[in-house]
Amino acid sequence: MPSSQDIDSVIEGWDYVPGEVNARRVTASNGRELLQMRVDMGLLQMEIALRPDGTRPHGAETYFDYLVGEVVREGEEFELSSEQCTESDREFVQYYHRRLCWLSLREYGSAVKDAEHSLAFMDFVREHSPDEEWILSHEQYRPFVLFHRIQAGALAALDDDGPELAIAEINRGLDSFHDLFLQYDAEDQFDTDELVIRLRDMRESVRKRYELGNTLDEQLAEAVKSENYELAAQLRDQMHQKQVIEPTRPLRD
Repeated sequence: MPSSQDIDSVIEGWDYVPGEVNARRVTASNGRELLQMRVDMGLLQMEIALRPDGTRPHGAETYFDYLVGEVVREGEEFELSSEQCTESDREFVQYYHRRLCWLSLREYGSAVKDAEHSLAFMDFVREHSPDEEWILSHEQYRPFVLFHRIQAGALAALDDDGPELAIAEINRGLDSFHDLFLQYDAEDQFDTDELVIRLRDMRESVRKRYELGNTLDEQLAEAVKSENYELAAQLRDQMHQKQVIEPTRPLRD
């Protein structure tokens, strides 16, 4: 008898394209929403909230949450075991795949949340790993995760708040990148870094598309840098007046 357990019907007409992230939202038979990513030999299916595989490690919402609880129970001297390092890697990979899906689907707020989870988890393992090599194996990906966080945050701001706040998001992100390069004594590589260049290009693309000059934030930063405090005070007044005039946006779920 033919098997009904294959996924032929699920991926029919949904071809895998090398080098592209091909994702979609689907609704399960019980009504819950899921994410699917097409891969070369099938697909990955993920939950849209909390941990992508839908499990609750040791009863916690994520493995990261479980480990934070372990620190609370055992104290700041807590050190990850080999098994805990392996389980942490599983969660990193899951959040990576789902972050790519959110970016592909242009659901930027969700991409921001998943990137922030990974960055906070990276901070945690850097603090509690027993193995410097294992720490570095994760830290090498921090710029890439940070880039996704900044990119998604800027695009979310562009959709919801407008180009000036999108530019501000990119500028804050570039400051975070600069701090990261300082931390690793690599400031001389900052201006030539590919991800930094891409963020600057993104900022100028937004500026060109919306025909914007320097934003008030940028003008203020330049005035302070050049010690033009009178102009800085005027710019602060303009920013305050703009905030008063603009209506407050309602909170969203």
